[in-house]
Amino acid sequence: MSESIAPLVLFDLDGTLLDSARDLHAAMQMLLAEKGEPAVDFTVFRPVVSKGARAMLKCSFANADEQQREALLPEFLAHYERALAAHSRLFDGVAEVLANIETQPSRWGIVTNKPYYLAEPLVEKLGWSQRTAILLGGDSLPRKKPDPDQLLHACAVLGVMPERVVYVGDDERDVQAANAAGMRSIAALWGYRPDDDDPLLWRADELAETPLELITRGLLRSR
Repeated sequence: MSESIAPLVLFDLDGTLLDSARDLHAAMQMLLAEKGEPAVDFTVFRPVVSKGARAMLKCSFANADEQQREALLPEFLAHYERALAAHSRLFDGVAEVLANIETQPSRWGIVTNKPYYLAEPLVEKLGWSQRTAILLGGDSLPRKKPDPDQLLHACAVLGVMPERVVYVGDDERDVQAANAAGMRSIAALWGYRPDDDDPLLWRADELAETPLELITRGLLRSR
């Protein structure tokens, strides 16, 4: 099992390694209150977190049009930046998975659509700055997931062929990017997902119900 881990395992961040929904929800609640809008229920908000900030705004400001929501984006991110690790926690089993990878001749890194200026201090607060082989944000390159550019760039920087890399993420865009890059793709079913989003349709190489399954089922092998 663990001895077959690929030389490089890349992960999405929010909804895959980190349960950050509470902090994002708190930031949104502050923004809604400032604008005189009713609060958004956490159970409604949580499933769209991995779809990105614009999806969170659309969920929360349902009566606003796209231009109005776009104008709110900087304020939402500013609220989040001020308290981006107050309630965020690793998903159960993530710490064990990362530790297991580090016992092997293998490395792990993070490729997220979260802006780098938010991802970098968050990774530092988690104590991962010296552990992760690479960190790429959604603004690190001109294009982000579902385009494969970030994943291919990580491979180029770290000197690993894409077919020897595994990418784990909880959104369809993660699977699309990994497949386009020629990597092994794993859909993280423990993350954030709307009820009408069927991961069986994503065409991932594997589905994992929990982080620990990545190890116990030997899913982190390369193609």
